[in-house]
Amino acid sequence: MHQRLPSTPPVGIALFDLDGTLIPWDCQLLFRHFVVRREPWRRIFLPVFLVFLPLTRLLGAGGMKRVFLSYLWRMSPECLEAYCREFAESVMPSIYPDLLQKLETHRSEGHLLILASASPEFYVKEIGALLGFDLTLATPVETAPSPRFFPDLDNHKGHAKVRKLHEVLPSSYFEDGQLIHCHGFTDSTADLPMLEWCETATVVNPSPTLARKAEAEGWEIVRPTRPWSSKADFLRRLVLLLFGIGEDPGGIANRSGWNQTSTSKKSRITSR
Repeated sequence: MHQRLPSTPPVGIALFDLDGTLIPWDCQLLFRHFVVRREPWRRIFLPVFLVFLPLTRLLGAGGMKRVFLSYLWRMSPECLEAYCREFAESVMPSIYPDLLQKLETHRSEGHLLILASASPEFYVKEIGALLGFDLTLATPVETAPSPRFFPDLDNHKGHAKVRKLHEVLPSSYFEDGQLIHCHGFTDSTADLPMLEWCETATVVNPSPTLARKAEAEGWEIVRPTRPWSSKADFLRRLVLLLFGIGEDPGGIANRSGWNQTSTSKKSRITSR
């Protein structure tokens, strides 16, 4: 269940993606590393994911996400919930300082803050709470009574984000096919359907394709520093994250000036 929003539209809306936008990595990699470091036996599920990789085009992003999450098989809901809370705290230093400042600027202006991610809801909601988002939307995953080997989920990516926003936001928040005074933030072309609803946008470390789109639309382009120094370094860190090796292969510790006292409180939404 999502919180009920007032029918009177806010003075502005800030719509943030998470992976690659607020943080450098895909959270799924970080959470896998986090869990496997605590339960090393769960490394045995990595070959399952690797075997299915050639079927990516057939299974799609949602199907591969189900396969990837096999490492959570039969984990108790209580344990998963505790891991999610601890994990959310651990990724806070990885928030890009420049993006954190933009989030705080929107908060200070009384804008509605929305986090819309394709990552699993069970930990994204904890991240959203710590960052003080008013609404957090992510991929719901069936985890009760415990995660199945390939857990059921409803992949919250691309057009699915748009459908969910249309479902949960009051109709008064829309005008002429767009969200009223909305600024979108993303790093991915997968979020272009979402950005079509925004009056303005900021793209983070965009691909050449997204950069060309941003230049054509007059969107802001920002390029915060990533933890890796080269493509080879990125691949090395990715492998370590997948296998749960090393204390911090993602290089996420102590990267930002995140202050829990300033961001964990709900924003004061100002109505029009």
